[in-house]
Amino acid sequence: MDLFVSGTVFLDIIFTGLRGLPGPGVEAWAPGMGSSPGGIANLAVAASRLGVRTGLGAAFSTDVYGEFCWQVLREQEGIDLSPSRRFDDWHSPVTVSLAYDRDRSMITHGHPMPAHRDGLVGELPAARTAFIGLTEERLAWVRRAKDAGSLVFADVSWDDSAAWSAGTLDVLEDCYAFLPNVAEAMRYTGTGTPHEALHRLAGRVPVVVVTCGPDGALAIDSDTGATVSAPGIPMEALDPTGAGDVFTAGFVASTLWDLALRERLAFANLVAALSVRHFGGSLSAPGWGDIADWWRATKVQGDAETVARYGFLQDVIPPGDARLARRATATIARLSDAA
Repeated sequence: MDLFVSGTVFLDIIFTGLRGLPGPGVEAWAPGMGSSPGGIANLAVAASRLGVRTGLGAAFSTDVYGEFCWQVLREQEGIDLSPSRRFDDWHSPVTVSLAYDRDRSMITHGHPMPAHRDGLVGELPAARTAFIGLTEERLAWVRRAKDAGSLVFADVSWDDSAAWSAGTLDVLEDCYAFLPNVAEAMRYTGTGTPHEALHRLAGRVPVVVVTCGPDGALAIDSDTGATVSAPGIPMEALDPTGAGDVFTAGFVASTLWDLALRERLAFANLVAALSVRHFGGSLSAPGWGDIADWWRATKVQGDAETVARYGFLQDVIPPGDARLARRATATIARLSDAA
């Protein structure tokens, strides 16, 4: 494998076109609805669509929701599910997302994921890279992945407890790169600006990236101290769900291609921006068709600075017919492929 990811797969059901959230006792009709695998599946699908041979270690229920997610990920998206396991008598985690005013609210139901003591569901496969979402619980497989030669990439979730414990970051000693968003980076470091947070985190891992949403991203090579940045791509945003996961997938993929740090940031910004043009998480991730279309249009209509920044795409976009990305269908279905 090029990339191994482990985590929880949710069934995402997304209601779109809402003018606002309904109040108590009010029923709101949504003009649109989509369904897709979510959670860690967002990252796995985004990476697979970029040609990264991706394996996923997750628990799947044998209920209809789990069957739907398993089929979409394995058959449609070509993700290796051999490190995953299927379980009876376990309810699939489900998230309902309400998209409105270019933002979303979510309601989730789930039970603890069946897992081994080291945090994995199945065996740890050989992979060039791996990804982990940091928690205070240290997972034994991360050190084993590093010792086996994998470059481990990590991000961290928002701390609802507001504790922002520094112990959460201790596992970074086993990681190659850390990619928090700007709010998380400043909270964990107690700093007031993205640049301060970036430099405070430098030294914990060889590469630190701080993502700043539509404003782009910053990165530092901790070995050399070199700091680079890349501006965001202006895009009409419909739904930001999964954009951070798509960014990470783009950064992992471009690291595997040995691109320069500045180019890796630019590529990750691009695929994340392309993903917000569509509703949903995993199935809004762009394929090479989307990227090639954007590059053709940008060379004709874009400004000279953007064209120069993305000139490396000439050598990255695969030749021939590019794969078009699939989008979520209106209902749970066997094939989630909207024409």
